[in-house]
Amino acid sequence: MNTPASTAETQEPRLLVPSLVFIALVVAAVGSLGAPLITSVATTLDVSLASAQWTLTITLLAGAVATPVLGRLGAGPRRRVTILATLAVVVVGSLLTAAPLPFAWLLVGRAAQGVGLGLTALMMGVARDHLHEDRAAATIALLSVASTIGIGIGYPLAGLLTELGGIRAAYGLGAAVTAIALLTAWRSIPTPPAGRSARVDLPGAFLLAGGILLVLLLVSETGLWTGHLGRAVTLAVLAMLLLAVWILAERRAPAPLVDVRLLRHGAVAGANAAMLVGGIGMYLLLTLITRYAQTPGDAGYGFGLTTFVAGLVLVPFSLLGFVAGRVTPRMRQRLGAPTLLAAGALVVLAAFAVFAGARSNLVDLLVAMAILGFGVGVFSAAMPSVILAVTPQSETSSSMSVNQVVRSVGFSLGSAVGGLVLAAGTPAGDLFPTSDAYTAAAWIGIAAMTATALMCTVLGSRSTSR
Repeated sequence: MNTPASTAETQEPRLLVPSLVFIALVVAAVGSLGAPLITSVATTLDVSLASAQWTLTITLLAGAVATPVLGRLGAGPRRRVTILATLAVVVVGSLLTAAPLPFAWLLVGRAAQGVGLGLTALMMGVARDHLHEDRAAATIALLSVASTIGIGIGYPLAGLLTELGGIRAAYGLGAAVTAIALLTAWRSIPTPPAGRSARVDLPGAFLLAGGILLVLLLVSETGLWTGHLGRAVTLAVLAMLLLAVWILAERRAPAPLVDVRLLRHGAVAGANAAMLVGGIGMYLLLTLITRYAQTPGDAGYGFGLTTFVAGLVLVPFSLLGFVAGRVTPRMRQRLGAPTLLAAGALVVLAAFAVFAGARSNLVDLLVAMAILGFGVGVFSAAMPSVILAVTPQSETSSSMSVNQVVRSVGFSLGSAVGGLVLAAGTPAGDLFPTSDAYTAAAWIGIAAMTATALMCTVLGSRSTSR
């Protein structure tokens, strides 16, 4: 008897796999455009750095809120329409960011672009429904990696275009590639299998959106903890209450936004916990290396690289991440996904060790970034296999959307931890932290990746004992 995936193999649309990967790369690259442009936005539009930081924060917030809703819609009969409509929103947002409009409209455009971050999980659902099992697994692994290595593509391009034509030119690139992604999706995304339904639990969506919004706000706006501790604690308690009420509501809802019974499964819960802690470490090192590379030599360290050249430092990250995404499916057949998760965490740990012990020249940073890219690639490519092994095919988009949200929270926490440690290591009156602050942050990352590797090892031992 043919499975749905094997039946769909004979009907696979032309260029489906490269189309899926291209769309995932585009939404990841466009979402990351805010990070290298923060300083340029502040100087060009005459706003504070704190305000300019929102061009990144609001994108992450919008993506985290939209992802679970899109995941549920992607499980139903209107998945193709959902993908096209979402990409249309991203195109409109990209046009707003490229137009010479006031800063408020730039934020609106960046929020619209952030909605596209939820599309990766839908691309995984398409692959699982319309490709043979083995090819689907390899494609899903590559899609998971693409959502991360897209950062390494967006950074240098944004830096180069900013130097040549200003921030609107950089954002204009986003408008062009998202329009191409929309056309690609219209030509290649097939309709999902018949017989599915996907009602969106609106009360659950609002509860989850509120909880996630508060969590990401608290980890993104570190000034709340340093200057308004009471307010931050109140918001944290409110976030936990909203998420607790959401879990209770989802367990009773006839058509839940997320099937929380799957989240209680040991493999799914363990994988998401590892994703959270591992995401903290991965994005922490990415933040440390890029900031270190751009620090002027007058600080006693650093290389004073421009935004464009600092972006090029991420090229080894993307290249090795892509290689890892290609080879991981083969290694998974021999070693198992949990073992590969642990291996990926240890590779990232090795990258931290390189950065902590050797960063006196630019080659050291390139080596650390390459090792980081391979480790992140292995980890990201192996993650879907752990979750989807116990997830019904119809719940692929929904389950992976939760994992994408967990990754976003982990990345945001990693960025916040890096900012707090470096701020604490900045002497009074100085603009830049000491070199020792970077070493201290690296040791925190080593601890996070050690914990991640142990969690994945336990996950593997439980799966083999069944």
